[in-house]
Amino acid sequence: MKFLKAIVAAGLVAASTSAFAADITGAGATFPFPVYSKWADAYKKETGNGLNYQSIGSGAGIKQIQAKTVTFGATDAPLKAEQLEKDGLVQWPMVMGAIVPVVNLEGIASGELVLSGEVLGDIYLGKVTKWDDAAIAKLNPKLKLPSAAITVVRRSDGSGTTFNFTDYLSKASADWKTKVGTGTAVEWPVGVGAKGNEGVAGNVGQTKNAIGYVEYAYAKQNKLTYAGMINKAGKAVQPTVAAFQAAASNADWAKAPGYYVILTDQPGETSWPITAATFILMHKTPTDKAASAEAIKFFKWSFEKGAKMAEELDYIPMPEPVVKLIEKTWSADIKS
Repeated sequence: MKFLKAIVAAGLVAASTSAFAADITGAGATFPFPVYSKWADAYKKETGNGLNYQSIGSGAGIKQIQAKTVTFGATDAPLKAEQLEKDGLVQWPMVMGAIVPVVNLEGIASGELVLSGEVLGDIYLGKVTKWDDAAIAKLNPKLKLPSAAITVVRRSDGSGTTFNFTDYLSKASADWKTKVGTGTAVEWPVGVGAKGNEGVAGNVGQTKNAIGYVEYAYAKQNKLTYAGMINKAGKAVQPTVAAFQAAASNADWAKAPGYYVILTDQPGETSWPITAATFILMHKTPTDKAASAEAIKFFKWSFEKGAKMAEELDYIPMPEPVVKLIEKTWSADIKS
């Protein structure tokens, strides 16, 4: 957990200095927290301006921006155009990443275990309860799977990571779609709840025979064992930047009202099936125009100078044409 402590520390440094410079406040998704923290630290060093970002989950972030208690909200579950209009909000994608199943299985290394969306759904439905179940064994004939009960770990808070994970399960499993469906918070049939990507990562890391789902940066930086997946094309794929980019390449941001694009279960033989974007929400007519303008400066800087930092944490930067569209959205829709 050293990585998480480091990025929390970076966030606190940014927060503690914000009172002496421009005060940019944001709250929401835990999915992009590692990259936002890295950007905040570099931005503080370059400009002297701090960022106070609360990693509290997409659901809470949406509530805070609706209540105007922060300059921006962050969510991995994008709001539809009619909701944006109702709340007077502007939305855009900031960066893309991926969600991976993570496990704690003795003697099994990252990428050795392979799961399909249907089997993953059955695990979270409570239909597949042991690691040596025939459905898992069929996908992994060369692995020695333990005859042990699966400890299912899921999010306890309103979560955009959950939104994308359950959206994928709804596409891959008819049973999941019928019984549970998609949402930032759902009625989980089974599982132990944990708060944030941080909580799920910590719980899986400490619990033998556990399975969970987290943003890839949390899996990698905390040295968790991740599983490979069978994608929409029926191919076994590993979570790599190339696989995330393959899935993201299908997105048509220009035609989507409010940039509402869901990247799960994309076609393509090399596509990672649980790829996702994370979004920023701001008011069209901000209460504090100076703070809003400073936040836009931070986001502009992040697009211009933060791509390499994002890639180092295995996120996918937004393509240049999309960034240009977003900058036009800022000019047209946010009153300064």
